[in-house]
Amino acid sequence: MSEMKRSALGVAVVTGASSGLGKVYADRLAQRGYDLLLVARRGDRLKAIGAEIEAKHGVNVESFVADLSDAAGIEATAKRLAGDASITLLVNNAGTSNIEPVAEVSATTLTKMITLNVTSLTLLTQAVLPGFLARNAGTIINIGSVVSFAGYAMVPVYGGTKAYVMNFTQALKQQIAESAVRLQYVAPSGTVSEIWDVMGLPKEALGDMPLMDTDECVDAALAGLDAGEFITAPSVHHAELVKAFEETSMKLLMASQVSTSAQRYRVK
Repeated sequence: MSEMKRSALGVAVVTGASSGLGKVYADRLAQRGYDLLLVARRGDRLKAIGAEIEAKHGVNVESFVADLSDAAGIEATAKRLAGDASITLLVNNAGTSNIEPVAEVSATTLTKMITLNVTSLTLLTQAVLPGFLARNAGTIINIGSVVSFAGYAMVPVYGGTKAYVMNFTQALKQQIAESAVRLQYVAPSGTVSEIWDVMGLPKEALGDMPLMDTDECVDAALAGLDAGEFITAPSVHHAELVKAFEETSMKLLMASQVSTSAQRYRVK
């Protein structure tokens, strides 16, 4: 970071900050007054984005180059985050997807996706959480997807990783309920970003598929955070659907907590 005055809000960490939602989160959090620690594998982009944000918002920006689909990159990033008392907010945004059928996609591609979407998010959360709990303050924003709500044939593995993120965040919320640490699960729908090219599906091939602008998606997600939402689905216009989903999921879990099989199975 530069020698500018440190922010009273502390440092916001944004992973996957070199493009898409991560880049917008970096800009918006700097606009709110946070210093930034930006994490991504493309160092040239990170430095350019950091310089632009410092000039625009007058905050300190540090770039940390790491590949979070790689165990060494995760370990290095977790080590950088752990014990840093200046960190007050973490946006676990880094992620990737793939549309190849499960029977055809390479094991390497799937392993990297699961490592990036699941392992890195979990271990970076673990890295900052002890400090947040000790200070009884801090915010963790985990970026998921609307495909975490139900299986979707185009992206079964990606959807599964995002279902993990949602379940993990829900359970962690219960685990730390007595603390003042804030958790938010953000479930975007399709957005205008580079992920379509990464998936091998250029935006031009999407036809009439509705895509939300990344700026609008992040602004809505942050409005949801300010409003105290736990699950924020920027493209879902009826908030009662999200509430019903949360309530029904918990009802189903609680209904399972019995020692006998259901009568419909006719097990003696």
